[in-house]
Amino acid sequence: MAAVLVKGQNAGLDAAEVVLAVRGGVAADLSALLVTEAGTVRSDADFVFFNQPQAPGVRWTGAALEVSPAAVPADIAQVRIVITAATEGDRFGGAAAPVASVTDRAGNVLYEYVIEGLDQESVVIAVELYRRGAQWKVRAVGQGYAGGFADLVTDHGVTVDDEPQPVAEPLVRTVPGEAALSFEKKQVLDLRKREVAKILIDKSAFGTRARVVLVIDKTGSMHKLYRGGTVHRVVERMIPVATQLDDDGTLEAYLYALTYAQLPDITVADGERWARTYLHLTGTHEGIDYDRLGGRNDELPIMRAVIDTLAASPAPTLVLFFTDGGFAKKREIATLMREAAHLPAFWQFIGLGKANFGVLRTLDELDGRVVDNAGFFALDDIDRVDDAELYRLLLGEFPDWLRAARAAGIVGP
Repeated sequence: MAAVLVKGQNAGLDAAEVVLAVRGGVAADLSALLVTEAGTVRSDADFVFFNQPQAPGVRWTGAALEVSPAAVPADIAQVRIVITAATEGDRFGGAAAPVASVTDRAGNVLYEYVIEGLDQESVVIAVELYRRGAQWKVRAVGQGYAGGFADLVTDHGVTVDDEPQPVAEPLVRTVPGEAALSFEKKQVLDLRKREVAKILIDKSAFGTRARVVLVIDKTGSMHKLYRGGTVHRVVERMIPVATQLDDDGTLEAYLYALTYAQLPDITVADGERWARTYLHLTGTHEGIDYDRLGGRNDELPIMRAVIDTLAASPAPTLVLFFTDGGFAKKREIATLMREAAHLPAFWQFIGLGKANFGVLRTLDELDGRVVDNAGFFALDDIDRVDDAELYRLLLGEFPDWLRAARAAGIVGP
């Protein structure tokens, strides 16, 4: 029996060749875009459709697209399958929801995705095949373009012969759980996702997949930031980063002081409840003794704990580390960062408030590392920094590290 995917969900793809088709809904044409990590084609030859039915690893047959993942060029990160209403004026919301299917060459249906929630869109990215290390995966996308075909192709770097079109908004990922949000929360999330996507596009890192790990200081000096809700808002603003980078759109989370606690992952749908449940300085909550974690900081145990997870996961990892100071053990932390430079993680340290951040301020000068694996910036009042600037600071160095880490063989191509 075929596995049924929901919007934003992904699954492994082990078949040597797969056939992608879409049935139901309004009459539609099928096409494919082969895009790099920047989210764009290398040239117009990476657009597969009726007038250009073949590209390396992808073949258009009219009713379907045949994909041989092993034959797709190494610099192609994703193959996006597109449906376009065949009749001018038709919209996908005007008929039953189309169904995308992924089958193997023997005709066995591997996955199906009912593309629900469409309205005025005439062009929709149905699904995408993408690389995750050495493996290929499939993701249910369901991203529509009400502006039509020209918006889609120009957004992906394909040249069109018509009059110049306005640049479309960056294509952002949708992950499971977004449908459960209120209209207002969806609007805020979408705006933030677009800001994250813009940064990744500017840094030629759009389409990158990485674990996102969130580490938050829970020492006594953070009392005002917890009481005033600043830390809760930090979590809200980190969720959009995970939606655009993490394979499942989730944040792995830790709180630390003298020791640390690993908390349940943060999801889009559960972010608000998660913050209310787990962001505390004292007491026992959900079985976690917050007093046992301590009231002052020692970064070495939590840093070691994160490092220990990296050997089991060769995927790139972005560590977002929020603290209001300390880091007094300069020599030990420097030694740990030199060790961590050989592992697939970039450490982005964020200082909250006016404090002594010790060794963090000298990370860029730290020698003895195979690659520069850490960045630091401090914000007197993070609530006064708008989303565009915050994400620029958060993500500005990660793509540079990723390229250097690939060149050094620390992460895969």
